[in-house]
Amino acid sequence: MMKRFGHRLMQQGTVLLRGEAATASENAGWMSVGFGGLNARMASSHAENTNQFISEALEHLEYPEKLQKMLLAPEREVSVELEVLRDSGEVDIYKAYRVQHCNSRGPYKGGLRYHPQVDLDDVRSLASLMTWKTAVMDIPFGGAKGGITVDPTTLSDREAEILTRKLVQALRPVLGTYEDIPAPDMNTGGREMAWLFDEYSKFNGFSPGIVTGKPVWLHGSLGREAATGRGTVFAIREALRALKLGEIKDKTFVIQGFGNVGSWAAQILHEQGGKVIAVADAFGAIANERGLDIPSLRRHIGDQHSLASYPDGIAVPKETILTVPCDVLIPAALGGVITEENVNDIQCKMIAEAANGPTTFEADVMLREKGVTVVPDIYTNGGGVTVSFFEWVQNLQNFKWTEDEVNEKLDACMTNSFRDIWEICESDKLPLRTAAFAKALQRVTRAKVHRGFE
Repeated sequence: MMKRFGHRLMQQGTVLLRGEAATASENAGWMSVGFGGLNARMASSHAENTNQFISEALEHLEYPEKLQKMLLAPEREVSVELEVLRDSGEVDIYKAYRVQHCNSRGPYKGGLRYHPQVDLDDVRSLASLMTWKTAVMDIPFGGAKGGITVDPTTLSDREAEILTRKLVQALRPVLGTYEDIPAPDMNTGGREMAWLFDEYSKFNGFSPGIVTGKPVWLHGSLGREAATGRGTVFAIREALRALKLGEIKDKTFVIQGFGNVGSWAAQILHEQGGKVIAVADAFGAIANERGLDIPSLRRHIGDQHSLASYPDGIAVPKETILTVPCDVLIPAALGGVITEENVNDIQCKMIAEAANGPTTFEADVMLREKGVTVVPDIYTNGGGVTVSFFEWVQNLQNFKWTEDEVNEKLDACMTNSFRDIWEICESDKLPLRTAAFAKALQRVTRAKVHRGFE
């Protein structure tokens, strides 16, 4: 079925890249003290890994080379330098990026991250992932990503605000409520989104729809904070059912990363009867084979205690978290942590990728050979961008939904999206990741073809 779609597109004539390239002068907590495998992430190219996964799906679809080039190339890349007067009186200059990958299905959409490892290659890869993620979730957005190369722990509140407002001023020509809509990402949250909304509104009038992930009391959406973690749980539930592995109750889970996404996923899994037996953050890890008391652990961390000091568990080296035996492993931190070097030590039945790009292409192939099912990132962590869409819709309508309404709509989106992926997985005998990319490529390509290329 999918291959026939590729053949039909090949018969529709020459495909040209419509966009332009321009260069100018979705809260996991700061993770610069990496987990095991982070060095491998730094050594490999995020863009290369993403393109390898996409190329695998393109090969299955039998798309012509010219169409493949069109789908992989970003439509615009912007690089800027932001000058900030520090509290010390010194002037520092920070590099920032915004990559707009594709807007065939709707406005560009993607987060802004503040991290010392942000670079153009990283942002380009994540922008591409957003294109496929919004397509997999079947919401009317395209893909973009942005970031500033900065260690946010070195900034005062004043410096962070100035840096954010400078970024808005620099990117204002390419942002817009119907053009490009940023959102929180690593080390950014409601505070930064409120600054962005305010700064943009100074130039363009009241514009709450310019950004999502805003505080609830400032035109944000109920349910947005937990959305990515909740969506991860919905994804796990659907995969377990499809694979006939039962329900979440009494399954064992290991979570690498205990920021916004990991902690909410842990909380909701705990509420549904799952046993979270080990979690890790950037500084340590804790385990309890009987299952951690997640609400108690979250209170412990909320009281400014370290995760590893939690008394109802055993501290373990954070580098070993990926190898703890479990039913479902949830990487919820940085990308590139599951590699050729550690994949053979992983002892789980399923991996649910709550992080962006946690598995390298080589490791993914080895996991297939081991019989480990990988629920891919472009679907698993799609809950965040889905509820961002809900927030955007509420802003356009000047109307607010209840949290139950938001969660019910998110559940329906995650369920329907998995059904679409699983149909391709079963009919074409593909891994879940390849099936997800194939479905996304199909939707994006149809939009491009039917909109035309002149």
